[in-house]
Amino acid sequence: MTKMVFEAGSGNVFADIGLPNAQEHLVKAKLVVKIDRLMKQRGLKQAPAAALFGIRLPDVSKMLRGDFRQFSVERLMRFLLALGQDVEIVVKPHTDAATEASLLVP
Repeated sequence: MTKMVFEAGSGNVFADIGLPNAQEHLVKAKLVVKIDRLMKQRGLKQAPAAALFGIRLPDVSKMLRGDFRQFSVERLMRFLLALGQDVEIVVKPHTDAATEASLLVP
C-alpha cells in the first residue's frame, strides 16, 4: 500500500504554486467568483454581461474561465457595481505582528 503525503496549503493557491503577486491574484479570483455567481443567479449570459461591463464577449469568457490577468482589481469591482452591488473598502490597522498585512475579499 502506498502512503500518501499531504502538505497543508497556505490558504492561497497562487502563493502555494509560487506566483508573484499571489495576494492580488487571490483577490481577483474571489471577485471573479462573485461576478460569476451573480451572473448565474440572474441568468445573465456572457454577451449581455459583456455589454453591461463595456468589454468584449471573449474577454468575459476568458475571465470566467480564470484568465483575468488583464483586469485590475478596480475594474473587477466596477463590474460588481454594474451588477448592482455595493463595494465596500475597509482600511484598518494590522494588529498581528506574526503575519503580513493583507487584502481580503470575504
